[in-house]
Amino acid sequence: MLPYSLIRPLLFGLDAETAHDLTIAGLQRFACLLPRTPNTMQKPVRVMGLDFPNRVGLAAGLDKNGEAIDGLAKLGFGFLEIGTVTPRPQPGNPKPRLFRLPEREALINRMGFNNHGVATLLANVRAAKYRGMLGINIGKNADTPIERAAEDYLACLDQVYPLASYVTVNISSPNTRNLRQLQGDAELDALLGALKSRQGELAEKHGRYVPLALKIAPDLDADQIAGIAAALRRHRIDAVIATNTTLDRAAVAGSPHAQETGGLSGAPLFEQSTAVVAALARALANELPIIAVGGIVDGAKAQAKLAAGAQLVQLYSGLIYRGPELVRECIMATRDKAA
Repeated sequence: MLPYSLIRPLLFGLDAETAHDLTIAGLQRFACLLPRTPNTMQKPVRVMGLDFPNRVGLAAGLDKNGEAIDGLAKLGFGFLEIGTVTPRPQPGNPKPRLFRLPEREALINRMGFNNHGVATLLANVRAAKYRGMLGINIGKNADTPIERAAEDYLACLDQVYPLASYVTVNISSPNTRNLRQLQGDAELDALLGALKSRQGELAEKHGRYVPLALKIAPDLDADQIAGIAAALRRHRIDAVIATNTTLDRAAVAGSPHAQETGGLSGAPLFEQSTAVVAALARALANELPIIAVGGIVDGAKAQAKLAAGAQLVQLYSGLIYRGPELVRECIMATRDKAA
């Protein structure tokens, strides 16, 4: 396989979304030809009652439809998270909607939960050979009123539950109108209550308990973080993923594309996202685990997320700039030392 340093200039010569689509198609088509990177470089890590072969996972958003599961699994990840998926297919926001900021190792996207719908995602999961840890990230359709958002989340949960290792509830994308309102106290209480009740019903129906994780935004003040932490504890949610992309542009002011609407990810998000992880860790007092994502562009950044209080980390934007070597580097940086 060609080193990523040779492939990257070709991909960066294309529109960002075109390059993304070609990458997913290549991982899907040539999965059987890719060399397998070992993912068991440490003893298994137990989080959410599940045993992960290492602490480094793929964040949601890269493989929205579960089309490249087997190819991505070859890169050495300890777990994969696919989606965000919605009950019905939807095209997302108008193009262009994905922008690179190479000088800052950053991306801005306003994709808008573009996906082929939950039925297609599940067909792809069933067709994949991968049998490792698989998270499925669920959201609501753009045309579903925010007052009825819980219906979409419950519909997705019902369908993905049998095939998921864990399910992530995405209420923090800035690219679906009013979605972040669900992080408010009353709205979050109602949503988490409904999801937790349905989780119990599904566990009894299927004879297995599938953990629920909540993915939150980085654009939260101390009171909001404390409120979310209290709700997570109150409803006994199994994990929290911190964080999604940010609307803040202070870290990329003056860069080309900096004023594009959407969520900013990559290196400039690291400090803000890690501060949320640390605040959550203090508020949660180890009552539930934190999965950290945001700005991990090298192994030191992955290790810093664990030092801030996370148990697992996820990669996305860093992969665009560093390629598969980033996975291996982060596994080495976060592996547990032998006793």
